[in-house]
Amino acid sequence: MIEKPHHLPQRLGLLSATAADPFLTEDLLKGLRGHGGVDLAKAVDPLPEDDPRWEAEPLRELVEDAMHEFRDKRTEADGWLAPRLHAALRLTRREAADRRLWNHLALAVAPDYVAWRHFPAPTSGGAESRISSARFKGALDRQCFSRLWWAAEMFRNGSEYAPVVAACANQDLIHSALRRDLIDHRPTAQALVRIMGRGIAGTGREIEGLMTAINAAGATLVYDVLAPDEPRDPEALRQWVAAAESAPPVPRHSLPVGPEEEPVPEESVVALTDYFADLFETAPVRGRTLQG
Repeated sequence: MIEKPHHLPQRLGLLSATAADPFLTEDLLKGLRGHGGVDLAKAVDPLPEDDPRWEAEPLRELVEDAMHEFRDKRTEADGWLAPRLHAALRLTRREAADRRLWNHLALAVAPDYVAWRHFPAPTSGGAESRISSARFKGALDRQCFSRLWWAAEMFRNGSEYAPVVAACANQDLIHSALRRDLIDHRPTAQALVRIMGRGIAGTGREIEGLMTAINAAGATLVYDVLAPDEPRDPEALRQWVAAAESAPPVPRHSLPVGPEEEPVPEESVVALTDYFADLFETAPVRGRTLQG
């Protein structure tokens, strides 16, 4: 597996997909050897130097801690890293939608983490294992770090990150949910976590079937009416971002605290959880025979 880059940037920057391409070498994608980093630095557009959020060292320390803690159970690193990445890198959604930021984090700051986390298991056919380039510079639901940040953003309940940990325990849920706009409805996100907790849907086929049914039902049933949410206060997020300079390092042995937004109304979560449980009974799950 590749080693930590010899040249680590002090600050995050913006690396376009075109500029990233030359550094996605076969040796990197095969997990054999990374790049020195010096040439990559020349292709990066800088971020404002007066913003403390762009310091790379706290993020580098996080990924090193994750690799150490979960060295024998890579997939479990997602639930640990997602809330801490979100709390350490305090972004607005507009900032988080810029793929150039995630390209730089993956290729310049932590390519060894990407390789460690997403190196595929050996295939039975003997084909050479290769990391998907999308883990370095792909869609927001596929790229190694953006998928974690957005999972934390979508599944946190106000300032509480515990639902994020629960959601990240199921890779199929994260992959399926982040591809759908409906998950931006906070009661829906929390209800999905409750559904997982009840053991109602857990396999990839079951989750995909449930999400398909939820989307179809949403075309005729407005979830905002069935499960209303509290209006978001943008000031809470602004204050949270502004406090980045004075914020302590994110804790390793307890969950961090997110923006002080109002949690999702409990009655809305309960209503949607029960509704989704009923919906799952007739959801189009491939390979399942419905009774009755």
